[in-house]
Amino acid sequence: MADRHVRGENKMAMDRPILLIEDNPDDEALTLRAFTKNRITNPVVVARDGVEAIDYLTGTGSHQGRDMTVMPVLILLDLKLPRIDGLEVLRRIRAEEHTAMLPVVVLTTSREIQDIQQAYRLGANSYIRKPVDYERFIHAVSQIALYWLTLNETPESAANSPY
Repeated sequence: MADRHVRGENKMAMDRPILLIEDNPDDEALTLRAFTKNRITNPVVVARDGVEAIDYLTGTGSHQGRDMTVMPVLILLDLKLPRIDGLEVLRRIRAEEHTAMLPVVVLTTSREIQDIQQAYRLGANSYIRKPVDYERFIHAVSQIALYWLTLNETPESAANSPY
């Protein structure tokens, strides 16, 4: 049943990229493997630091000239990033009109209560600690995909609904 929903009603979400903001190559590879194992077919754009993430979202720097009409269906944001940390990236996402409504899931190893509180204050849609165990990580990514890519209604999807 979820498969029908993904292929039919929410096809537009499958065409839009997922922005993975992750500086750790092992966590990046694990996340991409989890996407494959869970049959998540969205293109994935990887930003390895906060500057690259902001450049992608604003179409500047190394992403100058990219099609700005195609925005991520989901942003997976690590907090411990070089150059600009994840909380500052989140603050900038929420400060810009064209990115303010994008779903942002913090996916991090941090269990610091200050990080959790600040992420929510800045407008994170969800905060998930990365499971250390491979199978639990695969399951967590499956749950993220089920909710954010198939069940979640965005203002854009509601506006385009034939119902």
